[in-house]
Amino acid sequence: MPAPTPDGWRAVDTYLADLLVGPDHVLEQALRDQDAAGLPSIEVAPVNAKFLHLLARIAGARRVLEIGTLGGYSTIWLARALPEGGRVTTIEAEPANADVARRNLARAGVEHRVEIVVGRGADVLPTLTGPFDLVFIDADKESNTIYLDAAARLGRPGTVVVVDNVVRSGRVADPAVHDAQVEGVRRGLEMLGSDPRFDATALQTLDAKGWDGIAVALLTDADAPA
Repeated sequence: MPAPTPDGWRAVDTYLADLLVGPDHVLEQALRDQDAAGLPSIEVAPVNAKFLHLLARIAGARRVLEIGTLGGYSTIWLARALPEGGRVTTIEAEPANADVARRNLARAGVEHRVEIVVGRGADVLPTLTGPFDLVFIDADKESNTIYLDAAARLGRPGTVVVVDNVVRSGRVADPAVHDAQVEGVRRGLEMLGSDPRFDATALQTLDAKGWDGIAVALLTDADAPA
């Protein structure tokens, strides 16, 4: 079996995105506006965004919590997955990012389904009331354990929890790497593996964003002690 190459996995990603996701001028414009505003290009890849969308639909989610809005790309995908009356609460630390997201959500016609809360996740999360049916964590990796604990508190048994960027180009498994983001990811994964409130797994991904991965967990008992 040949080893994957960047050109190879990007070609496959393009093939899958063209076949299973398709063009969407609203989402494409959201990315252009995000780039024009100088936001980092760290949104999820289209195939992963569709995965989030399908997870929300599979879970029958009505209330979604997103930690890390950026320009609203994944927020649009999540909002589109919800039934009438569904709601996404998304937390963004940077006011400028939230402004870009608001414009993108309005263009997509889903602003009525989304509440953007501006502030640090660690400060905002204690003010929220659950239960949420799906939680997507895609913010500063150093705080992953804080976000996971909040997901357990704000969820219910059966809540789906997704954590993005858990492989970090393989650095998560390299004992010589000790930067703050990788250490934060490791602590989060260790929590998912040991905390009885979660039943979890993780998958490596190769897509337009490179080599990374996601963790997916089911909240088993929101009232169990950490």
